[in-house]
Amino acid sequence: MTFTAFTTCDNKDKAIRIAGALEKICPAPFGVGIFELEDGSNIYEIGSYFLEKPNDIKLTLLSSAFNAKPFVVSEVPETDWVAHVKRELPPVNAGRFSILGSHDFDKASRENVNLVIDAAMAFGTGHHATTKGCLLALEKLVKNKFKPNAVIDVGAGTAVLIMAAAKIWDGLFIASDIDQVAVETSAANILANNLEHKIFCINAFGFDHAKIQSSVPFQLIFANILMKPLIKLAPKMTDVSQANHTVAILSGILDSQAALVIAKYKEHGWICEDRISIGDWTTITLALKL
Repeated sequence: MTFTAFTTCDNKDKAIRIAGALEKICPAPFGVGIFELEDGSNIYEIGSYFLEKPNDIKLTLLSSAFNAKPFVVSEVPETDWVAHVKRELPPVNAGRFSILGSHDFDKASRENVNLVIDAAMAFGTGHHATTKGCLLALEKLVKNKFKPNAVIDVGAGTAVLIMAAAKIWDGLFIASDIDQVAVETSAANILANNLEHKIFCINAFGFDHAKIQSSVPFQLIFANILMKPLIKLAPKMTDVSQANHTVAILSGILDSQAALVIAKYKEHGWICEDRISIGDWTTITLALKL
């Protein structure tokens, strides 16, 4: 049995200090994380994870000392996550693309482009609205006879998007991620889908990598991350693109954030050609017009 303890505060510096103080209490947590809420509220959530029940008095004193919200402590039951994934993550269809776990591959249709993705410590099994939105945006490009020579997925996660593109087209394909665990997951999935001869898998921050720089310009860029890093990437994304020939599929954007992202990219010569909304999430297809 494990326990979680969460609180929120109103600025990043305070959140960092709370996290540091949490690591010093007894019993000590085995993990502490800070997350900025993606709703524009400038609120930070501090989460901690314990192997035994945390001390309620110490948590109360800690939240009071930093003028943070009271900690919410929850007991997390033991779960067989492998069995849970097999039971709760059925095959996903998005246009011609089907994403299946290896346990479901007997359900694969010969008419679809099938991708084997097992849940792991990286984002992108296809069940989230942002991943599905990107695949539907890719489907529209294929139907419109778009054919890129070089494709990159920035923040590739499980590499589902770059693999979908590599299943359709020939050319240069790069899956990059800042997280080494995601890079390792991408590499394993690329191998499982017999695409290791087509896709380069690299650890990189944005576009800062020799392999990426030597491969420009890209005609298709995937970036399924979050609003703030997407906005920061806009200038460099423009630099690695080909005017009037590059399309970018961006996601990880809440519906309420879409207009701001589009406006920021417009400042760099991009225009919005399509939007797909699924639940609370928007996927944007942009074209570089300079």
